[in-house]
Amino acid sequence: MRVATWNVNSVKQRIPRLLPWLDQRAPDVVCLQETKLSDDAFHDVLGTDLAERGYQIAHVGQGQWNGVALLSKVGLDDVRSGFENVPGYPEPDSPTEARAVSALCGGVRIYSLYVPNGRTPDSDHYHYKLEWLSRLRDAVAAGDGDDAAANTMLCGDMNIAPADADVFDPVAYVGHTHVTDPERDALAAFTSLGLHDVVRDRWPGDRVFSYWDYRAGMFHKDLGMRIDLILAGAPVAQRVAAAWIDRQARKGSKPSDHAPVMVDLDTAPDGDIGPVVPPPSNPAKRSGATVKLPQSVEPGE
Repeated sequence: MRVATWNVNSVKQRIPRLLPWLDQRAPDVVCLQETKLSDDAFHDVLGTDLAERGYQIAHVGQGQWNGVALLSKVGLDDVRSGFENVPGYPEPDSPTEARAVSALCGGVRIYSLYVPNGRTPDSDHYHYKLEWLSRLRDAVAAGDGDDAAANTMLCGDMNIAPADADVFDPVAYVGHTHVTDPERDALAAFTSLGLHDVVRDRWPGDRVFSYWDYRAGMFHKDLGMRIDLILAGAPVAQRVAAAWIDRQARKGSKPSDHAPVMVDLDTAPDGDIGPVVPPPSNPAKRSGATVKLPQSVEPGE
């Protein structure tokens, strides 16, 4: 079973990229984030094309913001929007945002997640992000049977780089979200449930990114971050035959600023082909001088 997660940064804009990519990579399960469509609009623009490719659809949207989807060729059972006690914003009892959907796909509880950005450390958005992650952890910990953490894959734009190795230059990110200790601690709390960061487990010493800012030639210089993750319970993680970033999908005309993360369970149709496909041809070398981050919207707003 091939599982992929991709923040498409507006699925309507990305249709000319998404459909050929589905035909090329043939994932069995696809987790999408930042669809930026209502449920009806998602089905209107993609329902027929996805059905022709054999995909069932679960979409949770809210119009021009957020939005997550699960596409599956291997079953889409017990679909759930959000998770138990998911907090709202700006107040905990406010309506919840469209940031999580899960279902049983091929016998595994798979989540498509779009974790709140956090914007700036110690802001209301930042505390909402930490509370959202804490409630998600509690929900996963409370699961049993098919919903047990051991049978779970958390897939999506986590808006956290797990370690300094997951950003091109740790110094450049000082004072920014995505790298603070509380965020990393909140992400690491899933490890205590037995979940594994399957890409990093497979490629512990490699430079692996999944997001590159559109500006300042960051992609071509390979100045990125790894914030799109797949975390899997130990029995699922043990089935991983390949885990990689499909960098090809970030190239060319009108791409998303994120690349898909791919995990093959049991068999690897393309072989165990490496951490990043294709690898960067001319990444910027560490020179000792810190590269200033572009003045743009934070990743995964």
